[in-house]
Amino acid sequence: MSEVNRSSATRSPRPEPEKPALGRWTRLVTARPRLALLAALVVTVLAVFAGSGVADRMGSGGWEDPGAESTYATEALEREFPDSQPNLLLLVDAGRQSVDSEAVAAAGRQLTERLAAQDDVTGVGSYWQSPSPALRSEDGHEALIVARILGDEKAAAQTMERLGGTFRGEHGPVEVSIGGPVAVGHEMTTTIQDDLVRAELIALPITLLLLILVFGSVIAALLPLGVGIVAILGTNAVLRGITEFADVSVFAQNLTTALGLGLAIDYALFIVRRFREELATGAEVKDAVGTTLRTAGRTVLFSALTVAVSLAAMLVFPQYFLRSFAYAGIAVVALAAVAALVLLPAALMLLGHRINSLDLRAAFMRRRGRAERPADEASPVARGGWTRLAVLVMRRAPLFAFTTVSALVLLGLPFLGVKFGTPDDRQLPSSAESHVVQQHIRDGFPGSPDGGIEIYADASASAVPTGGGASAEQYAAYRDRVAALPGVLRVDGPITSGSAAYFTVQPKGEAVGEGAQSLVHEIRDIPAPFEASVTGRAAVLEDSKAAIAGGLPLALGFIVVVTLLLVFLLTGSVLIPLQAVLLNGLSLTAMFGAVVWVFQDGNLSGLLGFTPTGDIETNLPVLMFCVAFGLSMDYGVFLLSRIKEEYDRTQDHEHAIRFGLQRTGGLITAAALILAVVMIAIGTSRVTSTKMLGLGLAVAVLMDAMVVRGLLVPAVMKLTGARTWWAPAPLRRFHERFGLSEGEIPTTPPVEAGTGAAEATADPARGTVRT
Repeated sequence: MSEVNRSSATRSPRPEPEKPALGRWTRLVTARPRLALLAALVVTVLAVFAGSGVADRMGSGGWEDPGAESTYATEALEREFPDSQPNLLLLVDAGRQSVDSEAVAAAGRQLTERLAAQDDVTGVGSYWQSPSPALRSEDGHEALIVARILGDEKAAAQTMERLGGTFRGEHGPVEVSIGGPVAVGHEMTTTIQDDLVRAELIALPITLLLLILVFGSVIAALLPLGVGIVAILGTNAVLRGITEFADVSVFAQNLTTALGLGLAIDYALFIVRRFREELATGAEVKDAVGTTLRTAGRTVLFSALTVAVSLAAMLVFPQYFLRSFAYAGIAVVALAAVAALVLLPAALMLLGHRINSLDLRAAFMRRRGRAERPADEASPVARGGWTRLAVLVMRRAPLFAFTTVSALVLLGLPFLGVKFGTPDDRQLPSSAESHVVQQHIRDGFPGSPDGGIEIYADASASAVPTGGGASAEQYAAYRDRVAALPGVLRVDGPITSGSAAYFTVQPKGEAVGEGAQSLVHEIRDIPAPFEASVTGRAAVLEDSKAAIAGGLPLALGFIVVVTLLLVFLLTGSVLIPLQAVLLNGLSLTAMFGAVVWVFQDGNLSGLLGFTPTGDIETNLPVLMFCVAFGLSMDYGVFLLSRIKEEYDRTQDHEHAIRFGLQRTGGLITAAALILAVVMIAIGTSRVTSTKMLGLGLAVAVLMDAMVVRGLLVPAVMKLTGARTWWAPAPLRRFHERFGLSEGEIPTTPPVEAGTGAAEATADPARGTVRT
């Protein structure tokens, strides 16, 4: 026997006293359950009022870096040249008539004048005021009225909603539709809100049905749903408070619903299952709750920390789109954990054995004439399939490890061809008004609806140290240098106002294509006698990618380092934290490959009902990685904690793997299926980014729970053998002092490694091993 195996077989388990803080918490919850439930009810009611109207205070933007050059240039152009930045478009359709006919022209001029007279509207122009070819469709039946709505995103949306009621629809011989960035943002916000309500109506009944199938008892099934609803309502109140001092994206509400239901159900499943196991062994209700909190409760707390760490990493990025998901995610994880550790134990104390009431499975068995199966959740016989799977995987560990890793890598290959872009109207369904308007411009008007590259020139004394000001010759020379670049089609301008000016560059090819993105850098490299700042969609995209690339090392480093530390505190092993990080990362490959194959390349677009754009929004892979990695760690902690508990009891490595998979395999699979249902419900959204988020995370959750936890983890742990638990002496002493553990370790003599391991079964509540 090797030295490692010898030490594993002979080392006695270390008794662990109950942690004082956790003991006090257990006594508090079990002593006054009615008071805990009453306090939670009051807080929840207050949260309902505090969180009301939160969606109306959220924005639909946040994709760009607020400190980037393109953001500065856009804000300067809006301030100095508001006419150059129209955000409202009225598409005037003359039907079969020409826009140049007398009646249509009169109607067009009248609409233009009425729009110019509106409050908070400036820079109004139309084809009938200045007959620019860019404002007239190529077939002559449509024309544009352009304007800029003043104010921030929320104020502009309110003004747009007011204008919509006035201008949308028929006006004599013409029909008006509304588009432009403000209309797209407003329609996206309302669509997301409507879709979220529909997703909740889909997810809640299906989730309840699945919980009944898992637990049998209707009472037990309702508890996780209650915890999830409390977490969602509480998070809405938190987000409402955050909107007072920070921008929050409306997209974050989808994550609130998904994680609020998903994590609350995960935690509640784990706690209720352990509580029923304890009751099945004959434990008193109070003792069962106490043991559950010391074991499953500690795991839930640890899992919440690991998920929150992954979500907190998004705070390093400057885009408020990503930061919003960090706000929402951390809040909902914390509230789900608190509800699971306060509300749920209090409810279990009051329910006691009535947790098994309204057992529909038992009623079904009686109607079929079968004997009612005792509600013995601790019975290992009920999980024989997971035991057989663990035995099969460990018997062929090299084959399963190689095959699984190869398949995951293969599924992730499409991500190597990923192309990043910025969101536009095509995020909306093809029937959305603002999408229809933009598509008409895209198909029927000369030029690109995405505009070109804009250069803001600041020749003021504060920007130019030599005294400020720029001559017409200097502007002309700079324009000629820009026009000489190989990717430039033409340069318009300069248009001047005092010491400021701006140029518009039309690139060859697509306005946001790879050529335009390269052109942004080439323009920025040209020396100028004034301060030149470049913006436009291509520049915004380049700056967004730079912001993501700049924050990514810190975000990844934070996730990896803290995850390694937390998993070490849980297991006391050096190798298991490394395995956890690598296998979690590997489990996400299928998600990223599917996102590119479906949403970038357009496969299944007809079935799923979205418009492919040929790229992926820059922020979404970061968001999906952080959320999916956290959820993977959630399931990983559930499995590892049970394996660690059994290894500490028996010192039998292979038996501990079998036992851990036997005890948590069905639980993790059920939790993953329920979370996938919630994510798929979110994925029914008509907004492409939300659809991508929901369906992509559903793929990640299912792959992690069924493939990585069921096949890859036991195979890899079998290959690493008893060395899996090794740690150098200094780290072992550190863990003995500061480490976390899944409950008390009994003093039952261990099973000798390799002796009767295949026949060993354990009673987790009693802490005994039967061979």
